[in-house]
Amino acid sequence: MKYENVIVDEPGRREFLLGNEAIVRGAIEAGVGFASTYPGTPSSEIGNVLFYVAKKAGMYFEFSTNEKVALEVSAAAAASGLRSMVFFKHVGLNVAADAFMSTAYVGTNGGMVIISADDPSMHSSQNEQDNRYYALISGMPMVEPSNAQEMKDFIKKAFEISEKYKLPVLFRTTTRVNHVRGIVEYGKINRVKREGYFHKNPAKYVILPSVARRMHMELLEKLKRVEEETNNSELNRIEGNGNEIGIITSGVAYNYVHDVVKELGLNAKILKLAFTHPFPKELVKEFISSVKKVIVVEELEPYLEKETRLVAQMNDINVDIYGKLNGYFPRAYEYNPDVIKDALEKIMNIKIERNAYTPEEISLPPRPPILCPGCPHRATYYAAMMALKQLKIKDAIITTDIGCYTLGIQKPYEMADYLLCMGSSIGTAVGFSKSTKQKVIGFVGDSTFFHAAIPGLIDAYHNKANLVYVILDNRTTAMTGHQPHPGLPVNGMGEPAPYVDIENLVRGIGIDFVKTVDPYDVKETIKVFKEAIKHEGISVIISKRECALLWDARRRKQGEWWIYEINQDKCTQCGLCSDWLACAAIFKRKDKDGKVRIYINDALCDGCGVCATICPFNAIDKKVIR
Repeated sequence: MKYENVIVDEPGRREFLLGNEAIVRGAIEAGVGFASTYPGTPSSEIGNVLFYVAKKAGMYFEFSTNEKVALEVSAAAAASGLRSMVFFKHVGLNVAADAFMSTAYVGTNGGMVIISADDPSMHSSQNEQDNRYYALISGMPMVEPSNAQEMKDFIKKAFEISEKYKLPVLFRTTTRVNHVRGIVEYGKINRVKREGYFHKNPAKYVILPSVARRMHMELLEKLKRVEEETNNSELNRIEGNGNEIGIITSGVAYNYVHDVVKELGLNAKILKLAFTHPFPKELVKEFISSVKKVIVVEELEPYLEKETRLVAQMNDINVDIYGKLNGYFPRAYEYNPDVIKDALEKIMNIKIERNAYTPEEISLPPRPPILCPGCPHRATYYAAMMALKQLKIKDAIITTDIGCYTLGIQKPYEMADYLLCMGSSIGTAVGFSKSTKQKVIGFVGDSTFFHAAIPGLIDAYHNKANLVYVILDNRTTAMTGHQPHPGLPVNGMGEPAPYVDIENLVRGIGIDFVKTVDPYDVKETIKVFKEAIKHEGISVIISKRECALLWDARRRKQGEWWIYEINQDKCTQCGLCSDWLACAAIFKRKDKDGKVRIYINDALCDGCGVCATICPFNAIDKKVIR
């Protein structure tokens, strides 16, 4: 789909949209004037689309330094009267939590929607937390869509709720909803308010303890009024008939429930909840009073189930409730139709026929993610590995961070021993340097460095840590789709922008040992690693070389292309390229004569030349394609 199709003002038009694209369309129809993010899967495509269309839509958009900053800038825009939207993945809300909690107290003037894209089954995340509980602890209203059309429509409703109650709204999605595709019918585009005005009122916006105490009571009063709306909201609906079985569900789980009920021809009623906080107690009370068995279907934590059980207990409703708490549904990982069927078999004491096979029964070879051919991180890890071997250091502790380079955990590099979260590589490196006598090396990407590592590096300098810190500057936010960051001369609007030079920033902290290397120059990089490891105190290496995918695209655009091939007459099968560099384009094959030889896959080689650089026998030659 052309991204421009998202901004056409043609009510009734139908497009086949990704869920994240539908969110952008809904924001444009809602007249959002301000949006911000730090990219993170499964929310990244929202920002990728806005990067191309925000200016044409009359919207300001930025890739912020991190999620906390993203929430703060959008909160200020909403306080000035603009409709604002901030979005990130579920762990991003952890980073933004401090500002998030206070924003619920301060409230908004223009509508504000905060999108949390949760990741059940941890497809690209370090944990599986359920961010619905953020609505509970903050006191924010929460909306949960189930498909692409609802992504568009419900984001508009969320803005209406926000402005009605002067509260931000948490818009909670999950990976399968963010990445589902479906037909989306367009509505009318509302005029974007391009400029706000902030009416100063310290008693309302400066949350000193005396102000916060009052604001907390005001928030509780607002929530009482919002709950009245949840009980009658069109976002919550009942489907089907019957007085035996009632199913309460929300989000993507609704889709599986709907399909299974239809497939089995069950005579069941479904309460589909989308406006899920404050919990619609009266609606649920009426629903569970009308059936004999209540089945609660939701991914991850038993949020709906606990609230439903509370409603039953508080109202003396004697009904059987089946969910996670009594073992009928799993608490971890994504659901699918078979999960629903497994539970129904136990609940209803029936046998449900299945397909001839299930995905679990299909034996497939494992396909772990790997560093791309030509990735500069591979050359950096190779250099670090060789430096440690040459210095005969076997017990170095390697702290790593969130990004493509986390794949350095794989053999032969094994450059990852400890990881907690974004930016943790430097804080944990400081901790290990102070608690052990082992050499400590930390790795961080350029975007992650700006996101959360700078305070840790300041801490390392101030507290006289002894460590090597490697900043892998591949000139982009690679893992989430090549979004810009503060180290690049372009911003979220696609406009030229001032940028922060990493080396100058590090030197500005006061660190003396700072060296920038090109990882493709392997010999020099190994030399610098050895110097840094021997250095007492903090040494910072900036490994600077653009992402291989960007390099490939630029070369193809310029009409330049070359690859490398192994001269079999010179190759001694030493394995330095295949076993120690371990590039994905290099492979071993047994030939017809029974000998195992090393080759380079023409289709995978991107011409970086690192293998030729490290070959001690000059057995790898450049082959110009055009």
